[in-house]
Amino acid sequence: MLEVARSALIDPAVLAVYLLAAGAMILSPGPDTLYVLTRSIGDGRDAGIASAGGISVGVLVHTVAAVVGLSAIFRASELAFAVVSYVGAAYLVYLGVRTVRDDGLLVDGSTESAANPFREAVMVNVLNPQVALFFLAFLPQFVDRGGHVPVQLSVLGGIYALLTMAYLATVAVGSSGVRQLLVARPRVAASVRWLSGLILVGLGFRLLISSVLG
Repeated sequence: MLEVARSALIDPAVLAVYLLAAGAMILSPGPDTLYVLTRSIGDGRDAGIASAGGISVGVLVHTVAAVVGLSAIFRASELAFAVVSYVGAAYLVYLGVRTVRDDGLLVDGSTESAANPFREAVMVNVLNPQVALFFLAFLPQFVDRGGHVPVQLSVLGGIYALLTMAYLATVAVGSSGVRQLLVARPRVAASVRWLSGLILVGLGFRLLISSVLG
């Protein structure tokens, strides 16, 4: 047991490089950040934080997939990659259309959307095969091949999930403040709702096009 624990340790210098690289990746704008922004502005801080939690759980799912080799299926099978890409793209388009049509968003006195932001965020992240391939390519660069690779991958993925949660929760809290300003301005709020929805639709088509073009 002690030997396994030692083999699972990650060199501090390598870990420092990993933290810098992971931080840069997390700070790069993408579907996850935009989804949290949309839910925070549309439904409030709690929905935004729940979305951040869902995205972080999605990161853990991809980590487990990388550890057991499921992500390699997407790399080896064009059909599997295409199917998940189409489902993920369709889901993002659905979320965008629903956002545009939801007149209850950003209306004074309205309740939060009936949709579960945590569950939706998990699906947004998990149904993106490009994220799966990213973890399959990114995490192994920071493991010691002579050590206990599955445990090291799990530790690195867990750290990535924690960093993701910290960043996206900050985004959720900060962007939810914008909601208070928009509630008092219905016309601006409607424009923001449309913009948020169209962004999600655009992300869906972007995922679809990138998958088709390879």
